[in-house]
This record gives sequence, C-alpha cells and structure tokens, in this order.
Amino acid sequence: MKKSEKAVAYFNNSFNCSQSVLAAFAPELGISADDSLRVACAFGGGMARQQLTCGAVTGALMALGLKYGKALNDSDEKKAETYALTRRFCDEFISRFGTLNCRELLLGYDMNNPEENMKIKELGLFDTHCSRFVKEAVEIIEKLSTKDE
Repeated sequence: MKKSEKAVAYFNNSFNCSQSVLAAFAPELGISADDSLRVACAFGGGMARQQLTCGAVTGALMALGLKYGKALNDSDEKKAETYALTRRFCDEFISRFGTLNCRELLLGYDMNNPEENMKIKELGLFDTHCSRFVKEAVEIIEKLSTKDE
C-alpha cells in the first residue's frame, strides 16, 4: 500500500489529518505508529480544531522534521535544510490548494459552529477535501524526499 493510501486509510479510520499524514511515515522515521498518532493528535483541525494551519500540513512538517531536522549533535546545516524543505512543501501545497489555512480550505466554514459543521458534513468536505489534503501532503513529501536522495 502506498503511503498516501495508508494516510487516507488512517483518516478514514477516525484519525485526524495531522495524525494520518505523520503515521504514514512513522515506521521509516523510527517511531511507532502509536507514538506518531499521539504526537500529532493536538494538530488536527488546524491545531485543536482552531482551523489555523491545516493538520495535513502540520503532520507533513513533523515528518520532514523527523527525517531532516537538526538534533543535539547535528550541524546548523540540518536546520537550514529542514527550513528549505518546509518552504518548498508549503509553496507546493499553496500552489495546489491556495492556502495553508484550515478554515479557508473548508470554504470558510467554522467546524466549531454546529450549523456550519453540519454544512461541512452535508457538503462532504471532510471526505472530499480533507482526504485529498492528506493524500497530497504525503505525495508532496515523497516528491521532496525523492529529489534529495
């Protein structure tokens, strides 16, 4: 199963967008699926349903950080590389979807407002839009990682 399919499967199994993206990469990043799901839990819905930065984006950036980020004994070049990849990821996501903002990605609807959340569900935005953001966030990371290997 491709990582993008695995991420969508997590998303379809009641995990949030951030959890789904990070968990798809967990084994190759040296963390368990359970740990990745715990770490990314707070980032779903644009950080605890505040609808700020899309959870698929934050999950992707955590994966990039785990793969390329600077740790205790690493050079500052690792940080610079991670920042460069982060900018490239964000540029690509924005070019595909127009924004990194969760509320804007959900057509301006507030998922914390009961009436608007019902509209999101009626329109199937979680199924159509969010699952696409999850899938394509994984694909963008894979594309960036392939270029650097």
